[in-house]
Amino acid sequence: MFRGVIIEESLESKDVLNLFPILQTEVEQVTERFGTPWLTEWHLHTIEVPDTQIAEFAKAVQLAIESAHQTSWYADFKTDTVHYIIFKNKIFVIDRTKREEYQAAQDYGISLGVPPHQVNFTTNVVNV
Repeated sequence: MFRGVIIEESLESKDVLNLFPILQTEVEQVTERFGTPWLTEWHLHTIEVPDTQIAEFAKAVQLAIESAHQTSWYADFKTDTVHYIIFKNKIFVIDRTKREEYQAAQDYGISLGVPPHQVNFTTNVVNV
């Protein structure tokens, strides 16, 4: 099973939140550091997706991510070995043992305007 978080406010279409059960929801107060001054809070929904459905789900999330603001959003889902990082215009499927694959996703996110501290994916690298 892939497990990840989707920020509700990052979605143009909330329908994607109905595809799998939400396991947990956290509400986080937004500060300047978040880079989303038009919001006061984020709703972070934790979801699990079966391995056999992750590629299709990633595409659905990609299509649902909002594009109205300059800042870019992403969602990510991972297992012990694979990590999906989903942006509006690109999906990274990363081998969690490959630091350079994470670096490419991080560089891409920063190029879109995502604050660097939010795309510090290299902390997800696992040693084999």
